[in-house]
Amino acid sequence: MKSLATVLVAAAMLAVPSAIEAQVVVKHLQPNEKSPIANGVWAGDTLYLSGQLASPVTPADAAKGTPAVYGDTKAQAFSALTKIQALLKEQGLDMKDVVKMTVFLAGDPANGGKLDFAGLQASYLQFFGTTEQPNKPARSAMQVAALAAPWALVEIEVIAVKSK
Repeated sequence: MKSLATVLVAAAMLAVPSAIEAQVVVKHLQPNEKSPIANGVWAGDTLYLSGQLASPVTPADAAKGTPAVYGDTKAQAFSALTKIQALLKEQGLDMKDVVKMTVFLAGDPANGGKLDFAGLQASYLQFFGTTEQPNKPARSAMQVAALAAPWALVEIEVIAVKSK
């Protein structure tokens, strides 16, 4: 009888995580089927956004042979954060819902190859810790050897949670 009770208790304990896991809905945000990554992934009430790079400040001009210009760290951080804000808005969220941010900074040649943390912070403070939006996420920022695009100085990824 003891061994039957032990087996039943063990079976019940194994069944509980499965029931909980079955309730989590995962949704991949893949508007561009050609992209190798999703813009983000919902897992329950949590949205994981992929890293965002800056958009060009000035577009490339093939006729003149000029490349696109993406700006310094401050400009690139502002652009990436603006893209993040738009992606969040598409999902019914806002910057106030961001709970974790990871920032990857490449060394700026104009700064002797060192990261421009002040430039990042100047843009960050336009979105977080303001009178209109006082929430601040947990955040990590680090210098990396390089980012995927040769011009990129900043890549930012966030995790946001939909409040109930």
